[in-house]
Amino acid sequence: MTNTTVFRLGGDLEVRRIGYGAMRLANSPHERAGMTAPIWTAPTDRAESIALLRTAVDLGVNLFDTADAYALGANEELLAEALRPHRDDVVIATKAGVVRPSPTEWIPLGHPAYLRQQAELSLRRLRTDRLDLLHLHRVDPDYPLADQIGALRQLQEEGKVRHIGLSEVSVAELEEAARIAPIASVQNLYNLGERGHDPVIDHTAERGIAFVPYFPVSGGERGALAEVAAELGATASQTALAWLMHRAPNVLPIPGTSSPGHLAENAGALELALTDEQFKRLAG
Repeated sequence: MTNTTVFRLGGDLEVRRIGYGAMRLANSPHERAGMTAPIWTAPTDRAESIALLRTAVDLGVNLFDTADAYALGANEELLAEALRPHRDDVVIATKAGVVRPSPTEWIPLGHPAYLRQQAELSLRRLRTDRLDLLHLHRVDPDYPLADQIGALRQLQEEGKVRHIGLSEVSVAELEEAARIAPIASVQNLYNLGERGHDPVIDHTAERGIAFVPYFPVSGGERGALAEVAAELGATASQTALAWLMHRAPNVLPIPGTSSPGHLAENAGALELALTDEQFKRLAG
């Protein structure tokens, strides 16, 4: 029987299908909510954040997501410290290709030399000699996509990057990138209320490419969500995550939280199974 709780990322990294997005582990706890959170400085509750990340491992989470732009690299350093005792048992995905000149600005920068430099810095901050998965954080329209992916392919050929991923891309961009280098993962905004990337999910599922939805717990039809959650004996967040995993076998949600209770709740969604009828009802 197929194990539906795991996915082989890039064909060789076996990860459980509920990961952890570490973006929110920055600044002070009261500054982390919402789409406009600054994600600018290291967390003021560093000890608690490290404990939370280690608790995630204890709960079976083995896919962690970060980026060089999160707290100007402090997020990567946090993961390196927290996950050092478990480094051989976890997969850390990071990103390059966005600059942060201020707490409110996220600006794509795809100059090939810059991407290679940022990968070198990520290697240092994550205390490793090879990045498990490096996403192009955003496609920069000022440089040919082939050049941006080419920089990541060079890093891969040098043994500094194991797998290459993309973030916020269309099917056309994914196809163009795949002509330059094998693509193991796509990370796009997707949840019950934001389903604009259905074509990308279908495309990646057909090719065994991971689809990693960020902001996975949001939106949707609240009435149906509450109904199905009650039927499952689960919370609304767990049900929303279960819906994502039912959508396609390559979907790997990465919910982020700084609450141990919510962390355990999110990890528990891996054991939920929707019926096809429940899935359709949620989809509206």
